[in-house]
Amino acid sequence: MAIEVTPLTEADIPGAIDTIQQAFADDPYNRWIFNDRTKFSLARNRVSLSIRCRWGIRNALFYVAKDPLSPTPSKVLGTALWLPPRPLDAPQTWDSYFQSWLLYIRQVGMNLYHGRGGLNVKRYYNWKRQQAVLQKELWTDPRGYYFCNIVTVLPEAQGKGVGKLLFREITARADREGMKCYLESSKEEPNIKIYERMGFQFCKELECDDDGVVCKLFAMIREPQTSKDKSISGS
Repeated sequence: MAIEVTPLTEADIPGAIDTIQQAFADDPYNRWIFNDRTKFSLARNRVSLSIRCRWGIRNALFYVAKDPLSPTPSKVLGTALWLPPRPLDAPQTWDSYFQSWLLYIRQVGMNLYHGRGGLNVKRYYNWKRQQAVLQKELWTDPRGYYFCNIVTVLPEAQGKGVGKLLFREITARADREGMKCYLESSKEEPNIKIYERMGFQFCKELECDDDGVVCKLFAMIREPQTSKDKSISGS
């Protein structure tokens, strides 16, 4: 495969959503947050993800992976959404504030029209509270972190280096800038070992408990690496 990683475009959005929906179909966090599967709506989820993708094109670091030499060169094989670092003591800019409110308004409109689609709102806000506490504890670098929000690869393309290339797009940039990267994995196995090979180190386990039904997330941080570090780790 001759994988090429490029920024997400409007034309890529349907394919990017396909990768996310397929890759997260059996994800523990997805199953916990959408616990009543009789109410889960792929159509509503697709609308939600399209809103997020369009927001990400302007406000995040959103990439897709394709194989330009394949019979389907425009097919999206993998997707990655990273949030750029922001200094911890920096106030939110007016543009960022406006974009956040615009995203919120669009999501509210979607919920009014399409409903919640099976989203367990109690569990969602439980997770958001726990995540905020965890990040406040772990994010100690005043310059901020590259935050890996989503990385997905189509099942048919897994094990072929697609995910590694999507990660490298940002980790190489972080290394050049001397910045740290952060992620939260919803799977301990095999994800932690995979991420460790790319330079991430496990930091802390987050437990989101809803009356005894627990979802675990595994926080990992990657220090900026030199060429020597990469040769040792194989990343």
